[in-house]
Amino acid sequence: MKGWRSAVVSRDDRDAARAKAHAKGTYPAPVSPGRSRNMQANKRSDTKPEIALRKALHRLGYRYRKDLRLVLEGGVRVRPDVVFTARKVAVFVDGCFWHVCPEHGREPTSNEWYWTPKLRRNMERDRLVTTALKEAGWLVVRVWEHEPLPAAVAVVVGALEHGFDGTT
Repeated sequence: MKGWRSAVVSRDDRDAARAKAHAKGTYPAPVSPGRSRNMQANKRSDTKPEIALRKALHRLGYRYRKDLRLVLEGGVRVRPDVVFTARKVAVFVDGCFWHVCPEHGREPTSNEWYWTPKLRRNMERDRLVTTALKEAGWLVVRVWEHEPLPAAVAVVVGALEHGFDGTT
């Protein structure tokens, strides 16, 4: 019987796959061991700005689901950071580097051949997901990680209470 453990990849398998990709030139080799540790420490969910926003919303009495997988028309799969299922509001807390913030985003200076297309794909995926959610009747709120917490909370509350669309 296949269980959750079948999806777990050992560190040795992951390192071997990474070394193979480095050799083929499809994935950049780390500049240094410190940079490698730093990049591996980046989390997909439960980032500090996301946790702060969730805690603030919870203190205000709002209840939500976190990192809930939604499957939309056309097979589009998405995991908003905060989901209000009854009100159909999906909230994303976008990181400035990963989602190319117009204020703080910058061009990569090393391994541009890898990072520039990767960041473009992230932006395109964000547009696709936002469009798919809207077509499915969801209200989409996107806040940047650098936004002050009170401002981010106000945007989410505005969407919940007044149907304000918080996309930019």
